[in-house]
Amino acid sequence: MKLSELKPAPGSRHAKKRLGRGIGSGLGKTAGKGHKGQKARSGGGKGPYFEGGQTPLQRRMPKRGFTNIFKKIYAEINLETLEAKFEAEDAVTPATLVERGIVKNIRDGVRILGRGEITKILHVQAQGFSKTAGEKIKAAGGTIEVI
Repeated sequence: MKLSELKPAPGSRHAKKRLGRGIGSGLGKTAGKGHKGQKARSGGGKGPYFEGGQTPLQRRMPKRGFTNIFKKIYAEINLETLEAKFEAEDAVTPATLVERGIVKNIRDGVRILGRGEITKILHVQAQGFSKTAGEKIKAAGGTIEVI
């Protein structure tokens, strides 16, 4: 058997209905939609959530949750990234992170997280530090400054 010899199983494929192509086709004139009424119209019919006039499910269910529009969103950087992208004695600031392409958008500030190890002495300025990140930077001989 070759790929060119493959055919679908008999009866598994059907020709598309050609609607509105003359009275002889059997689907001319009203094109299978009957006479008048909502479903015969262009764009006619009920939406997917319509339940026959009964209050739809999405309106019966209680509203839940809340979106805090005042929440601060920080750009989060792990120590392993600082270790890879900076040399010893470098100053790490939000501006240098953007400059080196580590962060695209500072948002409400930069927060340093503690994943990974750090061996270089870095002087890090950020809006926040996790407890472990601060400890690891100080243990390596670096400094941290909350701005």
